[in-house]
Amino acid sequence: MKLSKAYIIPALFGFLALHSPDAGAELSGATIYNPNNHGKSITTPVAWGAYNNVVFFGAGGTTPSPYSPKSDGAAVLGVGLGDPVNNIGVQVSLISLDISQWDTYSSAFHVFRNLGNADAIGVGVENVMLSDGGDADKSFYVVYSKGIQQESMYNKDVKTTKLHYSIGAGTGRFGDKSPDDIASGKGKHGTYVFGNLAYEIADSFNIITDWNGLNLNAGVSKSFSIGDIPFAVTAGLADLTNNSGDRVRFVAAGGFGFKL
Repeated sequence: MKLSKAYIIPALFGFLALHSPDAGAELSGATIYNPNNHGKSITTPVAWGAYNNVVFFGAGGTTPSPYSPKSDGAAVLGVGLGDPVNNIGVQVSLISLDISQWDTYSSAFHVFRNLGNADAIGVGVENVMLSDGGDADKSFYVVYSKGIQQESMYNKDVKTTKLHYSIGAGTGRFGDKSPDDIASGKGKHGTYVFGNLAYEIADSFNIITDWNGLNLNAGVSKSFSIGDIPFAVTAGLADLTNNSGDRVRFVAAGGFGFKL
């Protein structure tokens, strides 16, 4: 199952990093309401990331793939380093683009800084190929993320925010349409601007919508723990508008993180 421009890999990053131990922690004399631990996006980056020697693993897939009746799947192994509160955090990821053969690999890099008050800014690059295969170019991006600091948007029991958004811009997958899209008359380019919005429902999970520069997507995400290990699952529907792809498709990802 080789990954085409299905864009399932960003669904893995958007939540796995944030659910890692210590992710999002801030030191302050005042009460800080950090972003909650559920996923914030379906197919778009968020600025927050893993750090402080956190390792994470996840896998995800889409069914069907765009312009194909087949399903697609991928897996990611990553580590978060550094200190984004006082300096910067660096998240490095190794991705298997073919979980049936395990012979096609790429990497991704995300550098970020926590700005305080649940704000963060990040820059990164996706799809840096490490082997032959794959059909998507490198995608660079910059993204700003925010957890809304208003009393009505607080979960006071766990001191986290309920409403979150990100906005960013990028190259590659954030605006370049696939050959199939172009052949279908959907144009060559999207907006190169992306964003996501996530809101916690009933102190239980986030509902999410995002625009990835080409299409609208929506879904839900839930985090939970087994012992001291945090897990997360995200599921949704991609390509809800007619701007790219040939139909609505189901996307899902799950994973866990732990501190070394």
